[in-house]
Amino acid sequence: MNPLLRTTVLFAVAGGLLAAPAVAAQAATALPAGSAGPQLLTSGQQPSLLRPAAPTQQHPPVAALRPLRPVGQAAPAPGATVAPAAPLGAPPAAGHKAERAHEAVEFFWYDCYHSAQLEQPLENWADRHRADVTLRRVPAIWTGSPDEAVQRAHARLYYTLERLGEVDRLQATVFRSIREQHADLTNENAATDWAAAHGIDATRFRAAYRSAEVDRLVEDAPRVFVADKVTELPTVIVDGAGRTSPTQSGGVDGMPAALDRLVAEQPAG
Repeated sequence: MNPLLRTTVLFAVAGGLLAAPAVAAQAATALPAGSAGPQLLTSGQQPSLLRPAAPTQQHPPVAALRPLRPVGQAAPAPGATVAPAAPLGAPPAAGHKAERAHEAVEFFWYDCYHSAQLEQPLENWADRHRADVTLRRVPAIWTGSPDEAVQRAHARLYYTLERLGEVDRLQATVFRSIREQHADLTNENAATDWAAAHGIDATRFRAAYRSAEVDRLVEDAPRVFVADKVTELPTVIVDGAGRTSPTQSGGVDGMPAALDRLVAEQPAG
């Protein structure tokens, strides 16, 4: 059995999360030998095959959960009445035309081994689907995990780049800087210096980094993860219905083909 999955199964058994040995056997065959690496799961998480029926201590129920607000939508004014948000991937409201027929939302973390592995294949997949799929990303923040502070800092970096329109150009570069070069981009000065070294005006970067919109998006991210029941990184959800992850796809290499199948299965929006 793969060591990472064996450890996960043992912890799940110890915690009373597995009801039958068959589930553990299914999880053990989900990934081919040698395909696992560090950071497949964040601290305290179980693969989707081992997800308990009730919320775990790591993911307690959160009041008034709501899914993603479209990128760029302004935060509501204090005291304003806000209509309930539609579920992730729900059909657009009357009078609103979707940008493309399908939406894929990737949940990732810059310091996740498998998220880094998926980045280039996902970019290639998105390029092939430019006519019919909008790709969005949500950075991981698991409240209460040992990595929460780092995840929040990385989420702030991501949303700053998104606000500046630099994600497409620099997403893979951020992964390389953090994963391969071990750059610490968890504070404003370090992140600003990094951004300036990669062609972003430091003043513009600082303004976006400190903006109320970025503050809101960082605060929203943990609720999004709970609302969409994300338990493994990376996870990609298509049209709010189908999803795939390394465990579900037999490894990161299988995720683009799984995404093709999910897009084909979903009716055009």
